[in-house]
Amino acid sequence: MHPLDPLGREELDRAVQIIRDQMNLPPDALFEQVRLKEPCKSAVNAFNSGNPSDITREAFAVVLDRSADEVCEIVVSLDENKITSRELIPGVRISFLSEESAEFRKIICEHPDFLAALERRGISDPEQVLVEGFAVANLAESDEKHLRHTRAHCFFREHPEDNAYARPIEGLVPVVDLNNRKVLRIEDNGVVPLPPDRGDYRSDRLDTRPPLAPLEITQPDGPDFRVNGYAVEWLNWRFHVGFTPKEGLVLHTLSFHDGEIDRPVVYRASLSELVVPYGDTAGDHYMNHSFDLGETIFGKQVNSLKLGCDCLGEIYYFDFDQVDELGNPLDLSQIVCMHEEDYGVLWKHTDAHTQRSEVRRSRRLVVSSFFTIGNYDYGIFWYLYLDGTIEFEAKLTGTLYLRAITEGEPTPYGSLVAPGVNGMVHEHYFNIRLDMSVDGDANTVVEMQADRVPSGPDNPHGNAHGVSESVITSESEGARNAAPKDSRFWKIENRSRSNRLGWHPAYKLMPGPNVAPMHQPGSPFMRRAGFVEHDLWVTAYDPDELHAPGQYVNQSECGPGLPQWIEKDRNLVDADVVLWHTVGVLHLPRPEDFPVMPVEYTGFMLKPFGFFERNPAIDLAPPLCRKP
Repeated sequence: MHPLDPLGREELDRAVQIIRDQMNLPPDALFEQVRLKEPCKSAVNAFNSGNPSDITREAFAVVLDRSADEVCEIVVSLDENKITSRELIPGVRISFLSEESAEFRKIICEHPDFLAALERRGISDPEQVLVEGFAVANLAESDEKHLRHTRAHCFFREHPEDNAYARPIEGLVPVVDLNNRKVLRIEDNGVVPLPPDRGDYRSDRLDTRPPLAPLEITQPDGPDFRVNGYAVEWLNWRFHVGFTPKEGLVLHTLSFHDGEIDRPVVYRASLSELVVPYGDTAGDHYMNHSFDLGETIFGKQVNSLKLGCDCLGEIYYFDFDQVDELGNPLDLSQIVCMHEEDYGVLWKHTDAHTQRSEVRRSRRLVVSSFFTIGNYDYGIFWYLYLDGTIEFEAKLTGTLYLRAITEGEPTPYGSLVAPGVNGMVHEHYFNIRLDMSVDGDANTVVEMQADRVPSGPDNPHGNAHGVSESVITSESEGARNAAPKDSRFWKIENRSRSNRLGWHPAYKLMPGPNVAPMHQPGSPFMRRAGFVEHDLWVTAYDPDELHAPGQYVNQSECGPGLPQWIEKDRNLVDADVVLWHTVGVLHLPRPEDFPVMPVEYTGFMLKPFGFFERNPAIDLAPPLCRKP
């Protein structure tokens, strides 16, 4: 067993039972997450180098005793079958767990004020209403801040098959105490007509076009990857696939086989947080800024993937075991998909004198998962390329989060996307944590950008330009921003090594398109999501710092997260460094996004920059060329 192999079902069952027995938990205690407590880096690196020491199997759990309103972090030794660490975390709220929804919906739909509010809107059957919990953020009433609670938004479905989000019941907001399982109040801010369009998108309810011509992707000799448990080898790449209840897909120990050795590049790559703040001021929509990892446990909302729909080609699927809110096994199969894709021309040159053309085709390995968070669906994709490039891509789709409006009502903070509905303007900010290990853990981050030389003695013809660079020496300098006009990027180099050309081996982080924060400084959202203030943060490695806004963001005022961590001002030169890169998308909805949105893409690349002495794909065999 590899030390990073996730906990299997037997281990999860045993961990839950040990926690229940040794903590004397009540039956309704909630398990926010139970996962592998990852061993220290030195133990993992020793195992990968073929010199394994003793590896202990440990579980990490976050548990809420609802009756006592106490959150505990627990470490369980699975070798010794006992709790080895138990820490009470005061003043925090665990996430709203999706499994709580049925419990919470039942008490709302039985409440007389809720039924009366539905009657005022001409709705007699509460079974036609979708009730969805929504975080109160840091905007709770002063006398309710001590409660773990939620505000619910409601949607009308005439038939169970209807688009669940097309017809919002505007102004109706049940407020529920989650721990005590009781309705605090039913807010009713006035009746707004139900939007008329059901927003159908299911194929069995639409007249669809004839099917597209078949497109078959086959590999008669099988794929080029090999899988051993959760360890993967693909051509020169070696890595380990992981999955946690909060982060979802994680890639560990990415290395590139160069000559006779495996050279490490990234120790751990994961989604740190995904937050979606809205820009509408009507009703309670100013409160809408959902932290999809910190408030709703992203990884547990993963999809089971299907061949020909989510993935195409020769597919390998990974299964991962998890537990639900009560510690019972969750059946999650085929939640990570891996396959190869052709990616066009990798390199080519035609010798004009001999007319000989040399061309090599690119291929990439795709490792992906899809997650459904209420109305939105997100694809998290990692691509590995033959030339040593690593790419992260997020795919955004699903249905819009809508506000019902009256006829003729202006929509200054959104768009009319269907009769009676405003598609509210909003953003999506993905923060990706990159625990770098370029030829080892002693790395230095250098900011590089285009250097324009003024005309003069050093530039008599006005054409000179080069690159300027500055070392990020400590965390006080670690908050950085992209500068597209200057082609700014960040180089992560190992200065203890040099190749025969004198280059220190390095990778460069190339930011993609981004959006600056749209919320005002000091606003409730910005106090919680300070990490979006900068495109890049660089910190010293700490295994407990996994999430940009902090571990417990639900109902928090702020942090501790990246803005607080960099105040430690730890050294970043020849150090074990972590990069936190935020990529953002501003979404002003359009009619073409209704009733379901075509995919939008965002992401970035990590590319070798002096890591190799020459093109690492120069030795690829030429493809078989055919005449038409």
